[in-house]
Amino acid sequence: MLTAIIVEDMIDALQLLKSDIETNHKDIEVIATAQSVVEAAKVLRKSQPDILFLDIMLGDGTGFDVLEIFPDLKSKIIFVTASDEFAIRAFKFAAIDYVLKPYSHEDLALAIDRAKQQIQPNKERLSILKHTLSSPEQKPNRISLHTLDKIIIVNLDDIVRCESDSNNTIFHLQDKRKIFVTKTLKYFADMLKNYDFIRVHQSHLVNLQCISAYIKTDGGYLMLKNGENVPVSVRKKTEIIEIIDRMHR
Repeated sequence: MLTAIIVEDMIDALQLLKSDIETNHKDIEVIATAQSVVEAAKVLRKSQPDILFLDIMLGDGTGFDVLEIFPDLKSKIIFVTASDEFAIRAFKFAAIDYVLKPYSHEDLALAIDRAKQQIQPNKERLSILKHTLSSPEQKPNRISLHTLDKIIIVNLDDIVRCESDSNNTIFHLQDKRKIFVTKTLKYFADMLKNYDFIRVHQSHLVNLQCISAYIKTDGGYLMLKNGENVPVSVRKKTEIIEIIDRMHR
């Protein structure tokens, strides 16, 4: 039998989640609930559960405040957040799992299964999440990349380009490292499109700051500052030429 504590400031949402767990997840016992950082601190001092359902926004602070009070918390964390594009983006940058309100029974079941298997997010990944959530208009400095066996944190400015490899993505970094990530290029193209990255080809996503020139011969390609060449698709040529012209004005 696993134990759980729910930290959620909206009483209706708290009761719904508690009821869903008790009805559909008989192997989990909800041993306590809390609606604020202060209440959460009180219940967690008495008992640390196997799984902590943690809302991001609480009336007297945030879920991060709870984690800072208990830096050595051993509980598996399932973050709960409202359906908000900035919040979703922040979780993706930090490579941390979450469940969106309102959620389906399937969403909750998947989140619980992932929590049972997951390695706890380290302080650096939580820092990325906190920073990206608190500054939604700013370009994030770092991103967490989920490889087959670990999570690697890199600076966004160190990424030269991303290359599709079937349903996976290869990140090419300034220091010549290559990082193989088990998500599609489209996933990262959508995540990075507002941060000086552009998809120039079905198989290539490029950091605009790493482009040296657009070469019109041989079908058209980008020459990068590190000496590499990247093909440009026919439908992207006009857009790329306009972007490079703006960069060199």
